[in-house]
Amino acid sequence: MKKIGKVMAACLASLLMAGGAHASDGETCRKVTLGDVGWSDIAATTGIATALLEGLGYDASKTIASPPIVLAGLKKAQIDAFLGYWDPSMTPTVKPFVDAHAVDLLPHPNLVGARYTLAVPSFAADAGLKGFADIAKFRDQLDGKIYGIGAGNNGNALVQRMIDKNEFGLGGFKLVESSEAGMLVQVNRAIREHRMVVFLAWEPHPMNLDYKITYLTGGDDVFGPNYGSAKVFTIVAPGYMARCPNVGRLLTNLQFTTDEENRLMVPIMNHADPVAVAKTWLKSNPDVLAKWLDGVTTIDGQDGVKAVQRTIGM
Repeated sequence: MKKIGKVMAACLASLLMAGGAHASDGETCRKVTLGDVGWSDIAATTGIATALLEGLGYDASKTIASPPIVLAGLKKAQIDAFLGYWDPSMTPTVKPFVDAHAVDLLPHPNLVGARYTLAVPSFAADAGLKGFADIAKFRDQLDGKIYGIGAGNNGNALVQRMIDKNEFGLGGFKLVESSEAGMLVQVNRAIREHRMVVFLAWEPHPMNLDYKITYLTGGDDVFGPNYGSAKVFTIVAPGYMARCPNVGRLLTNLQFTTDEENRLMVPIMNHADPVAVAKTWLKSNPDVLAKWLDGVTTIDGQDGVKAVQRTIGM
């Protein structure tokens, strides 16, 4: 992250230029394509962005794909923005794109206080599976498996690296790749049957409310310190902030809390439409509009807050 200061400074300059005047975006900015990697936290934040953009008169859509494909889409300007760059777990994949100026990184995170590492049901921790160094001791009870999420995910890559390098004695373990929902089905089944299971876990996510889970210690060199403590950043297609400063201002303003995201994610996990969830949540939390739409107008330069309020029925 230290080597990308110039890029961040350039982005900040663009943001300041965008925020100085309430200029509307041109017609070429009307269509906004957001990247979505299929995680419910990113579905929640992308849903909020989409609801706001629609209220401002933009034609917002999303492309669901793996992180490498989303990054390639940003590089080719087929995708305009992605609100889900988890640092540090995704940094090995994202940093080469930033260093090559193939994407632009917004200077401030849209979420702080996140975490991402391996976890177990708390009854497994009570039985002695408390840290990364304990996993191999319970190989038989775990059926030699660690459950990840969708293929191409950086967390999966970190787990596979540990297996390949026999770190923590994990050589011979199998990484089970699945969707987020598929992984949680396996976790839920194991918990119901009181079986041990090791899986990728993160916060914000309703799993922290739905299950009694324990994050494993000792993975600092793999997922980062403090249980994979993370910040989530927004990245955009190269030059997008200058081309579409009004949308850029909105993306800069969108900063969330873990509590906000947890609450947004609950209905999404129950298969509700993320944009509908966002609109309902915005009606119940109208105060956020002043912050998120500060300096933001409709695409044709009108009052952004009033337009969004009218669109979502406030």
